[in-house]
This record gives sequence, structure tokens and C-alpha cells, in this order.
Amino acid sequence: MIETRDLVKTFDGVPALDGLSLTIPDGEFVVLAGPNGSGKTTLVRHFNGLLEADAGEVLVDGTPVQDDLVAARVAVGMVFQHPRDQFVAATIGEEVAFGPRNLGLPHHEITDRVADALDAVGLGGRDEERVAALSGGEQERLAIAGALAMRPAHLVLDEPFTGLDAPAQAAVRDRLAALKAAGTSVVVVTHDLRDVADLADRVVVLRDGTIAADGDYDAVHERLPDLGVRQP
Repeated sequence: MIETRDLVKTFDGVPALDGLSLTIPDGEFVVLAGPNGSGKTTLVRHFNGLLEADAGEVLVDGTPVQDDLVAARVAVGMVFQHPRDQFVAATIGEEVAFGPRNLGLPHHEITDRVADALDAVGLGGRDEERVAALSGGEQERLAIAGALAMRPAHLVLDEPFTGLDAPAQAAVRDRLAALKAAGTSVVVVTHDLRDVADLADRVVVLRDGTIAADGDYDAVHERLPDLGVRQP
């Protein structure tokens, strides 16, 4: 479970999150929506300690994030809006192996995790290809593979469909559906619900750093246009 309690974060004196409390149970597929500047990315970057709150608390599986950053970053896999920002290796295989290797896992375990993660996103057998040569859609899938190799209990994706062509969007969407079916918690940050509305157990809409709507799609959809969210 991911939980925030009265979370506050300001930048240059301007509140990005204003006393926000949210609970995401295990296995739930949550769409975190809202217009640009509503606080979506700021919020999810607190889930594994990439940002530290000015006030309030974030807990992952019952433990405050700041008490055990390593545990939080193992439990919460993060895929950024621009995948290239998180790549650290030259080849596909080395990129996916980076996280498990930093956990100190044995070689055979790392090899198995890399193979499983790449197969899951349709990049199996391409370990030696260079990351820089990949298309935007392939980079997005590689970023997801890197997160999957950590075997997270919760996967957070920030605008995962931005800039992808239709086949790449379909591939990413299919993988998210499979993760949901397998019981992984999934949080998708977006301002456009068209690709994920039917997967969502719950839609949480932010506005000005607070929760403006929270419920299943049927409960919130009539309010979405007024909150700056594009409906399917």
C-alpha cells in the first residue's frame, strides 16, 4: 500500500502539494489525472523518495519512505515521462540489469530477471542492441522493463503514452493490463484518459495540489472537462 498523509511540497514559496492525503491499496489500478501543473508528477516522486516533503508523511507498505529509501525504491518502480532521463547503460541488457545488480543479486538471478522483463515488453533477444538506437516507443518499453526487473509491488508511470505511435501505445497498454491481472499496483499519471479509462479501478484528479475528484470512472467522468482532463 502507498499512503500519503497531509503531504505538503512547495517550490519557491508556491505550493505544489497542499496537504494531500491519498491511499492506494495493493493491487489497485489508479489513474492520476489533472492538467499540467496540478501536482501529479510532484506527488508520485514522493512515493519512492525522489522528492522529500516539506510537511506530512509518505508510507510504502507501512514504512515511512524516509526511514528506508532502499526498501521504498525496490517496492515502487518508477517510469519517467521521458525515458531517456533514467537510462544509465549503453545496451538494452545492461540497462535492465542495472537495478537488480545494485541489489546485489546473484548473476543467475539477474540474468533471469533481465530475460523475463525484456520478454514481457517485446524486447527479448535484443540485449546487445544500443539504447541510443531505439525508437521512442522502444525506449518507453525498455524503461518499463527496467522497472519490472526490480519486481516492484507498485509500478508508477508518468505520461507513458506521450509521443508513442499507435502500435507502441497498444504494446504498453497490453503490458499494463497484464500487470493489473497479475495483482501489481499500477499508477498511471496522465492528463488524457483515452488509453487507460477502461483499465482503471479508480480515477484521482488533482487540481492546484489537492484532490478535486476521487472515484471510479463512472462516478467522476462528468466532472472531468471542468477539471482540465480529456475524456475518452
